[in-house]
Amino acid sequence: MEQATLLIGGESCPASTQQTFKRHNPISGDVATVAAAAATDDALEAVNAAARAFPDWAAVTPIARRRILIRASEALQARADQFVEAMAGEIGATESWARFNVMLAADMLLEAAALTTQINGEIIPSNRPGSLAMAIRQPAGVVFSIAPWNAPVILGTRSLALPLACGNTVVFKSSEICPRTHRLIVEALVEGGVAEGAVNLISNAPEDAAEIVEAVIAHPAVRRVNFTGSTRVGRIIAEVAGRHLKPALLELGGKAPMVVLADADISEAVAAAAFGAFMNQGQICMSTERLVVHHEIADAFVAAFGEKARSLKAGIPGVETAQLGSVVDQAAADRLAGLLADAVDKGADLITGGRIDGTIMQATVLDHVTPAMRIYREESFGPMVSIIRAGSDDEAVRIANDTEYGLAASVFGRDVNHALSIARRIDSGICHVNGPTVHDEAQMPFGGVKASGYGRFGSRAGIEEFTELRWITIQDGPLHYPI
Repeated sequence: MEQATLLIGGESCPASTQQTFKRHNPISGDVATVAAAAATDDALEAVNAAARAFPDWAAVTPIARRRILIRASEALQARADQFVEAMAGEIGATESWARFNVMLAADMLLEAAALTTQINGEIIPSNRPGSLAMAIRQPAGVVFSIAPWNAPVILGTRSLALPLACGNTVVFKSSEICPRTHRLIVEALVEGGVAEGAVNLISNAPEDAAEIVEAVIAHPAVRRVNFTGSTRVGRIIAEVAGRHLKPALLELGGKAPMVVLADADISEAVAAAAFGAFMNQGQICMSTERLVVHHEIADAFVAAFGEKARSLKAGIPGVETAQLGSVVDQAAADRLAGLLADAVDKGADLITGGRIDGTIMQATVLDHVTPAMRIYREESFGPMVSIIRAGSDDEAVRIANDTEYGLAASVFGRDVNHALSIARRIDSGICHVNGPTVHDEAQMPFGGVKASGYGRFGSRAGIEEFTELRWITIQDGPLHYPI
């Protein structure tokens, strides 16, 4: 059992009230982590510490910040075994998923390091004689970062890396589901040399989350908010941030479609669909939730995909040899069981899977899914995928867009130009032609549309999220004034 403390102003400390909360292993029920349960006063002190550290951290040269982030990337990779253990204990993750998290998160720190010298401005021609007009980008101030549990190292690191690279200081609220995993990220940043107070960590009991989040967003020193998580909570974050006129970057839920056209390579589409639907038990914001298959190849695709899904086994990470692990908790398993029962009751064909033992669910495929079923619209966030048959390409596009979400999508077809034309008609922030819906790279602009949020992590688009654009002029010579 691990213990996770707060980090405020460079000091590891318990909550001021000495309160803690427990995270239980979703499979065994054993206590995985005991974490400090911050009070609102602790959270506000973390903001104050970040505000005090901001002038000095903002003044650190780009090359010095770059070296710190590179060392942090190395320190994070050195903790790979600790991340494997923490993620297995807190969220039931497989070792392969944990190591992939570490690899991509380390890349994100390297990419952020490279961007420290890419925070550019421009000279703008002025109509005023003798005036030098500049648009420059400066650090915004204190950033409040909130990350989820499902890809904890990737998304936790993403919420911190670019804000720090841009010269901001950060208050990081770890997930109540994986506080130890998230603390390991902060430890790597500290080891890399991030200044005291530049990154601060708070953890809280679930029942205190709403009060703490609202208090931190309201603090005058907080200038940016970034949140990755459910659309339900994202709406609340957006409302609170809007009330205080704080810009928010939100990456929320998804219901990703993979459109399989009549000329698709079925074997390639099946491989991508299985990876997209079942990697990390389908608990990825980009997970393939809907397979929109042209009717001409639907029977052949369903037969091949069912065979592939049956070859994937779910088991206890570290105990059983299996490609899939546990869903996050019993409530998630119960919700998946409800979605499955509703679909079958309303006429869906269960091609394979459906068995749930505690929090271990086998890869599940449903065919002939219709809008009358809950699974058609609700984000399942589990190892269960729907097949919806389309009579034409136009109908496939309509089905793909028949959702409130718009994060990731993909299109499979041998005629790449035609597939690209279909991709351009899909309402999503991300779309891949002849690739899976699950695809992330540190240097890409990542984000969604509609109920999947707004703003972009990564690349120069991310720099715009975490800096202020200012207009500054220098006047060379006298001015004439009309009064």
